[in-house]
Amino acid sequence: MTKYTEEHEWLDLDGDIVTVGITEHAAEQLGDIVFIELPEVGDEVAAGAEVSTIESVKAASDISAPVDGEIVEVNDKIVENPALVNEDPSGAGWFFRMKIVDAGALDEFMDEDEYKTFIE
Repeated sequence: MTKYTEEHEWLDLDGDIVTVGITEHAAEQLGDIVFIELPEVGDEVAAGAEVSTIESVKAASDISAPVDGEIVEVNDKIVENPALVNEDPSGAGWFFRMKIVDAGALDEFMDEDEYKTFIE
């Protein structure tokens, strides 16, 4: 199940683990990404807390935790090669995985059709 936030993040739930990345739309808006800072594994985060930073040739932006949980994995490949986010934002360019407290919290986010309408 993939959900989308108004901040242009995608959330892919598998059990109680959610993978978080930015949408293709967000990657296009940012332009060439040159730097990414990720959270630390083990960090307890609250919904809305800034957990990652993205810098591109156009702007700097933050990624917020979509829900409460614990960071269980980060994608070091995008730190070494930030362009991976531009190349494959909804696949290999994911940012982090977190164990979430309440999977029901994802119900408030948009599905793919709602997100497509949102960005039009």
